[in-house]
Amino acid sequence: MANTRMNSEPFAHGERNTDCSVLFLNEWMERFPWLSAGFTTRRGGVSREPWNTLNCALHVGDAPEDVAANRIRTASAAGFEFDAWTCAEQVHGSDIGIVTKEHRGAGKMSREDAIAAKDGLITKEPGIMLTAFFADCVPLWFVDPDHRAIGIAHAGWRGSVADVAGKTVEAMRSIFGSDPSRMAAAVGPSIGSCCYEVDDYVIDQVKAAGEISGDVFVPASVPGKYMLNLSKYNAKKIAKAGILANRIEITGYCTSCHTDLFFSHRKEGGKTGRMAAWIAIREEVTSG
Repeated sequence: MANTRMNSEPFAHGERNTDCSVLFLNEWMERFPWLSAGFTTRRGGVSREPWNTLNCALHVGDAPEDVAANRIRTASAAGFEFDAWTCAEQVHGSDIGIVTKEHRGAGKMSREDAIAAKDGLITKEPGIMLTAFFADCVPLWFVDPDHRAIGIAHAGWRGSVADVAGKTVEAMRSIFGSDPSRMAAAVGPSIGSCCYEVDDYVIDQVKAAGEISGDVFVPASVPGKYMLNLSKYNAKKIAKAGILANRIEITGYCTSCHTDLFFSHRKEGGKTGRMAAWIAIREEVTSG
């Protein structure tokens, strides 16, 4: 999968002291020192098989105490206390949650107190670590440097068709006054078109969703099957929402091709862990 900006891989291990293996959006963090953004790998945690080792999700059958330990490690790597960890119960939809100070820490230890039924989260509050969980679905990051507003979204094929990407951009525009042409977005590690075979039912939904879908899938070798490029599809949705193509980063990582580094729900038969994506505004550098 080609990077929209045609530059080097945007997600990379940084020179930061951490006891777990995470990838940082290094260029963003260099340009915006008030920002922390990245994605975990499957390495460097405490979970046992089949969630070994850095599983960050509570809904996959892993021991809750191991998940908590992995989340604590991830928060530390991101530069935050665990109390900042804030997440929603994802439902493969396109509803966007506006995160305030009162939401800080939602879902960090329990699914029951997570933000309900949201696949996108946005905030302007410093000290809140927006997080979401993935094992083949597409992670999306958004930043508005003018208003210091951020967003994160979880895009499986259903959420992609429902335009969770565009709805996140629109929510930031309407709530924070963000100008999409001044924003930046990133599309993170997910299952690639090399590995993501789907059937007519899925492709029919993609086709019905609109005019940008024509070049995001190709027929597979099996009749009635197609290879779907969800990363490209979401990048097109982001561009349609007004973010300029040269401000959209796209990873080259496929989670299914790299199960040494990532969890893959499809490649591993559904019994696996989840990576966490995060984005947060640092409290200590909110001025200037």
